[in-house]
Amino acid sequence: MRIISGTHKGKRLRAPKNLPVRPTTDFAKESLFNILGNRIDIADTKVLDLFAGTGNISYEFASRGAKDITAVDQHYGCCKYINATAKELDFNIRVVKSDVFAFVAKHLESYDLIFADPPYDLGEEAFSNLVNKVLAGDLLAADGILIVEHPKHLDLSEVLGFFELRRYGGSCFSFFNKK
Repeated sequence: MRIISGTHKGKRLRAPKNLPVRPTTDFAKESLFNILGNRIDIADTKVLDLFAGTGNISYEFASRGAKDITAVDQHYGCCKYINATAKELDFNIRVVKSDVFAFVAKHLESYDLIFADPPYDLGEEAFSNLVNKVLAGDLLAADGILIVEHPKHLDLSEVLGFFELRRYGGSCFSFFNKK
């Protein structure tokens, strides 16, 4: 995995092989950030990375200037790796070790952009529940964007708040808002 752009452009990162992750591909990540670069000012964006895994998405936001990033994952090894990498790269990423669904249910802060990359085998109902829980509370700012990465066979277009789908190989990004 590598950082596509920003202060650490081209930096290659190697996560431990024993982490239970499926990092977003560089191609999909680059495409996603091209879209975001045309829609938001990343430097002024408060970001929440759910199911953070290796921290791949968090590092990209940090390299591009986002100052407030929270990465949530329940796996101790993932959290340890994100903390170590953030320290090494001097990124201000707050890491929270928690079950994402419990975090979403209890957390009181609000974010401009929430990125969620759940395990693909969670099933359609869990993906829909995640979106509904995020949009029902105050976790997402009124004009914020929720992006959910999911497998191409999963259709989230009927979930309340859906407004766009982008496909990249076997992965898709569904975009949601509160409007």
